[in-house]
Amino acid sequence: MQRLQNNKTYDYLVVGAGLFGSVIARRALDAGYSVKVIDRRNHIGGNLYCEDIDGVAVHSYGPHIFHTSDKQVWEWVNSVVEFVPFINSPLANFNGKIYNLPFNMNTFCQLWGVTTPEQAKAKIESQREGITDPKNLEEQAISLVGRDIFETLIKGYTEKQWGRECKELSADIIRRLPLRFTYDNNYFNDTYQGIPQGGYNTFIERLLEGADVELECDFFAHRETLENSARKIVYTGEIDRYFDYCFGRLEYRTLRFESERLESENYQGVAVMNFTDRTTPFTRIVEHRHFDKSCKAKHTIITREYPQEWNDKCEPYYPIANARNNTIAEQYRKLASAQQNVIFGGRLAQYRYYDMHHIVKLALQIEL
Repeated sequence: MQRLQNNKTYDYLVVGAGLFGSVIARRALDAGYSVKVIDRRNHIGGNLYCEDIDGVAVHSYGPHIFHTSDKQVWEWVNSVVEFVPFINSPLANFNGKIYNLPFNMNTFCQLWGVTTPEQAKAKIESQREGITDPKNLEEQAISLVGRDIFETLIKGYTEKQWGRECKELSADIIRRLPLRFTYDNNYFNDTYQGIPQGGYNTFIERLLEGADVELECDFFAHRETLENSARKIVYTGEIDRYFDYCFGRLEYRTLRFESERLESENYQGVAVMNFTDRTTPFTRIVEHRHFDKSCKAKHTIITREYPQEWNDKCEPYYPIANARNNTIAEQYRKLASAQQNVIFGGRLAQYRYYDMHHIVKLALQIEL
């Protein structure tokens, strides 16, 4: 990739070298437009970035498995780089006892000893506590999956993730919790699932091939100059910051990662182990080598994830969907929609929780 050439005017300035910005950049480049991409980090890829640590590809900002049932999206990403099939089958550890995820017949057997779908359905129905109008996340979860699943596999993990009691969280956070009455540990129901051949760095590098890329460049430190350098801007940062917090600051949750090298080829036997009790301070352990079947390292790298309150010195990860934030975010979105020459896209610029396939779909639908 090229460095920025001074005094050059571009058709597109892309603020943020994450997935949304990179897909837009690729489309613009393929259409013959000139593109400059900036990012305040020292690497491309946003939260998809992976780091090679002694022969193990480490997902630096948490694990990412691309999954979709949209054939157009799947074919498009595979036109950039081939995606190798990967089935995510995480486990849950609750006070030392292991349960399969997502909630399926293996889970129900582990919880209650039931062996048929009819038995499992009856058990869940008996625990829904007659809740018909859930007022918070706890009531919503119990109304969907019953008390036992909520207490064992949802409550502790969710409260650690969001830093709030489930009774304080909006019911909208959990609109549905899939119950699978088969012995199937495939976490996603999507038709297509995989990880890019060569990793996400290769994928993003292909997307940005031909663009001028400048890293460690803060848009807000050079805003006027940068805005004058391009015909159109693609903005993927925090939407409230773009508008100088005129309606107030939005809230996020962030993550802290602790990685460790272990002199073993297999620490936990699975890529992702969730810890669903409230006392374990981290939410999950990721063992990265399990994402890459070609890994030949004689050791392993694990990462513990610790959710935290967000501040200006942390990376914002998850929008907090409560009444206050939703109201403020909608005001910012209205301002954004009125901008003639700025495209707002991605989790931060739209203050919405998106999976990767949602991001790609949105980026493919943008009119250039």
